[in-house]
Amino acid sequence: MNILSIETSCDETSCAVTQNGKKVLSNVVFSQIKDHQIFGGVVPEIASRKHIQFMTLVLQQALKEANLTPQEID
Repeated sequence: MNILSIETSCDETSCAVTQNGKKVLSNVVFSQIKDHQIFGGVVPEIASRKHIQFMTLVLQQALKEANLTPQEID
């Protein structure tokens, strides 16, 4: 079973693919730390826009590193 996990709870956009709940096939993280540093903390509006901007790229990279297609995710 191939599982896709997505995390966007704060200032990082990440996707990981695991196999059978044991083996990590990929783990791709896009960090927004530099975008928020000038504000002294995370700005939710900026964070949400960055998630939208980079989610497709992060997802595609996670699938590529896992050597899987979207159809192979369970």
